[in-house]
Amino acid sequence: MAKIVRTTPQLPEVKLEKKEQKLPAAKIGLEKKEKEFEEKVVQIDRVTYVMAGGKRMRFRALVVIGDRNGKIGVGVAKAAEIPKAVEKAVNQAKKRLIEVPIKNGTIPYEIKYKYGPAHILLKPASEGTGIIAGGPIRAVVELAGITDILSKMLGSENKINNVFATYFALKELSHEIKRA
Repeated sequence: MAKIVRTTPQLPEVKLEKKEQKLPAAKIGLEKKEKEFEEKVVQIDRVTYVMAGGKRMRFRALVVIGDRNGKIGVGVAKAAEIPKAVEKAVNQAKKRLIEVPIKNGTIPYEIKYKYGPAHILLKPASEGTGIIAGGPIRAVVELAGITDILSKMLGSENKINNVFATYFALKELSHEIKRA
């Protein structure tokens, strides 16, 4: 009997080169844009209102944006989900941008402002004092790029009213500087 030997034929070695397809980063969503403004979410509230079929729950976001170089904006928006509410508030804040006058890291002069039941007092401070401010005022002042300031919240403790009071006080400062 003849012996049958089966062998597998030797194939020549083939080196496969990987072709890396370089897609534009924008197409695959990997490119991260550097944000022109820093955002700070000051407050998120759950808001419920009663409809015929029951209660509807939404979220309200209070957001302050700024470039820490004299530009700030404030926005308040509502949506069914928190990220959507924050996004809408940021878009609103971008539409409300103002330029804040800053002299040596502080404001040019003292200002008192009343917005609804909220009264605020902003005073210039000497270099090295830092930001002496409550939560809502601190958020606005930090993102404006002010490094030394004294402030006091008089009246209401409502965050929305105090943020807007600070915003309008700083806006009034910029108007007075432009007029002079």
